[in-house]
Amino acid sequence: MSVVNQVGPIAIVRGAVGGTIGYVLGAAGIMAIRAAVGARAWEVESVTAGAWLVALSGWLLGVGVWQYWARPWFGKPLSPYTTSGWRRYFDFDTDHKVIGIQYLVTFLTMFFMAGLFAMVMRYELMNTGEDLVNSGQYNSIMSLHGTMMVFVAVAATVGAFGNYVVPIMIGADDMAFPRLNALSYWLVPPVLVALTTSFAFGGYDTGWTGYAPLSVQSDVGGLFYNLAFFTLGLSSIVGAINIIVTVVTMRAQGMTWGRLPIFVWSIFTTAIMSLIFTQFVALAMLMVILDRTAGMVFFDPASGGKPLLYQHIFWFYSHPAVYIMILPAFGITLELVSHFSRKPLFAYKWAVGALLGIMGMSSVVWAHHMFTSGMADSLRKPFLVSTELISIPTGVIFLSALGTLWLGKIKFAVPMLFALGVLFNFLMGGITGVFLADVPVDIQLQDTYFVVAHFHYVILGGGIFGLFGGIYYWFPKMTGRMMNSRLGKAHFWTMMLGFNATFLPMFALGLQGMNRRVADYTPDLESWNKIVSMGGFFLGSSFLIFIYNFIFSWVRGPKAPANPWGARTLEWQIPSPPPHENFEVPPIILADPYGYGEVDSVHADMGSGLLVDQEQL
Repeated sequence: MSVVNQVGPIAIVRGAVGGTIGYVLGAAGIMAIRAAVGARAWEVESVTAGAWLVALSGWLLGVGVWQYWARPWFGKPLSPYTTSGWRRYFDFDTDHKVIGIQYLVTFLTMFFMAGLFAMVMRYELMNTGEDLVNSGQYNSIMSLHGTMMVFVAVAATVGAFGNYVVPIMIGADDMAFPRLNALSYWLVPPVLVALTTSFAFGGYDTGWTGYAPLSVQSDVGGLFYNLAFFTLGLSSIVGAINIIVTVVTMRAQGMTWGRLPIFVWSIFTTAIMSLIFTQFVALAMLMVILDRTAGMVFFDPASGGKPLLYQHIFWFYSHPAVYIMILPAFGITLELVSHFSRKPLFAYKWAVGALLGIMGMSSVVWAHHMFTSGMADSLRKPFLVSTELISIPTGVIFLSALGTLWLGKIKFAVPMLFALGVLFNFLMGGITGVFLADVPVDIQLQDTYFVVAHFHYVILGGGIFGLFGGIYYWFPKMTGRMMNSRLGKAHFWTMMLGFNATFLPMFALGLQGMNRRVADYTPDLESWNKIVSMGGFFLGSSFLIFIYNFIFSWVRGPKAPANPWGARTLEWQIPSPPPHENFEVPPIILADPYGYGEVDSVHADMGSGLLVDQEQL
């Protein structure tokens, strides 16, 4: 069938129309039900919560679920997919490579929006008193910044590179469920819409954690936070199922578990955690929504509810979510240090075991976030021990990277710089995390800027640095063009220096007792806050370099060869960008992809009678 440009509105327009119609119909239905039971027909939260699911369904049907999936359910022929060119990135495209780019651009947009909110926060905190915004506005901005950044850290790397790269790395032609893959992405734009819409309804001041009962009593904007979190959770679960099935069932001939690239292992373990734990945070959000809209009292102590119940459910997901954020960055880091050191990955089996160990232990550490909540003393010691123990497999991954670097022929390309940045920053975050795992120290430092600094060293210094390392590494594969190396190095050094200038002084602020999530502080802390704010502005400016480099290189960058890095994994053995079904013939895997320096080491037979061996430099 010939491919032609699709005539008519693109998916986003159709989805917006479908979502609007869905909201109107859903709201009308909820209002009719309320009137029938004798309640006041219009109540903004009840009507909005009920109509959200119908609006979400209308959005999905509009963007393409009806045309390219659901029509046969009603005896109608499936519409042929005729979209081509740039329009594919705005449509319900089932190609895993298109979906990976959709995820990447969407979450980079969310990341930069959250960064702008951070600049507003740091401007306000340069001096004591209210300068730019009042305390209520500051709390709403702070909450939205934290929520967006956490969403980026949770889903950006898995969504972008888990979709684009993993199928190629295992020798597959696509994901196991292509239409389900597209569905998982198109659940994301409504998340961004809900978060930004919260501003129009008073915002929410609960921070990204949304603790009840405060979150039950907040303005209507808090409801949009709950709906956004619930919707992203649904996307994460759907995407996790797809990744797990793809890795288990679609590996190329000879791609045994012991030959999987370490990045695939990191995404695979992350997907398992997402599938298991995300349902718990979805339950927490649903319980808050029911408290707000249906008269439930799960978290109202005056009516027999238990506020700590929310914290237990929330952190049972959200501490594993910390590893959901960081494990993909670990995978990228180990992948890069092997390729750019020209050495086999040191202790590969131990590194895989460490990923599995983190996955298994992540479910028994959540309550260290609650040491100051009034829990029984008998529970503190077990969670102290479990939190300390999980640092062991984390350390194994760190040592695997150091062992790979040792005596390697290191090439300091831009992706490698970001990988080294992950190692340095996560070392700071990991060491300070050990302190916070100890009950006496945690009691003193809980809810101070010490925790803010620790969390950012782990998530921004580890997870987001890993994300940018992956962008620079796989950008030639995704676009067929090279990014400017000088601009990339300028971005790295300004980001690295700005990051440490921003968050290292926060440890000192925390030790002096400055509370997080507040818009003001005592005058004696003003000089430290000026230093932090100046570092924050410098950090923010580093991303202007990236944005220019990213856009200019995509449009006019030099064309990339198939394998600019001389790497051995499968994605670098095919053209850049890859053809539609990735491989002309299915590859046959002969050995692991890290055989640098090993005589006669060949990773794969790519067909056509030629064995691939990209031993270079």
